[in-house]
Amino acid sequence: MQAMSGRSKSWWISPAIPTIANCALALLWFFSALGGWGETAFCGEDDLRDPGCGAGFDAAVRLSSPAAVLAVAVAVTAWAWGGVRRRPDRLDTLLTMAAFIWVFAEAVLFVGGYLAKS
Repeated sequence: MQAMSGRSKSWWISPAIPTIANCALALLWFFSALGGWGETAFCGEDDLRDPGCGAGFDAAVRLSSPAAVLAVAVAVTAWAWGGVRRRPDRLDTLLTMAAFIWVFAEAVLFVGGYLAKS
């Protein structure tokens, strides 16, 4: 396999794959944190909803929000900054970092929701 310009001698993966992964993780965080999915999953819905749990989940959303903002910033920077976009290794690295930050933000929501439920 011949290496592309700016890439090490490794497998080439289209930048579309980590970009789609970042978008999917962003949507999951958005619907879980702000769309009510997480609160419903951990605290119940309608008459069975625990108000104390809801307050605890809101705290988890506040704690995970900085990570979500950071993930957006890293992903947007990867595509917007020409010096990164034209260097495939750097683009891959930043998009992968953004995906791991999204996973961290989701983990904060999950642990916070679990603690709020207890």
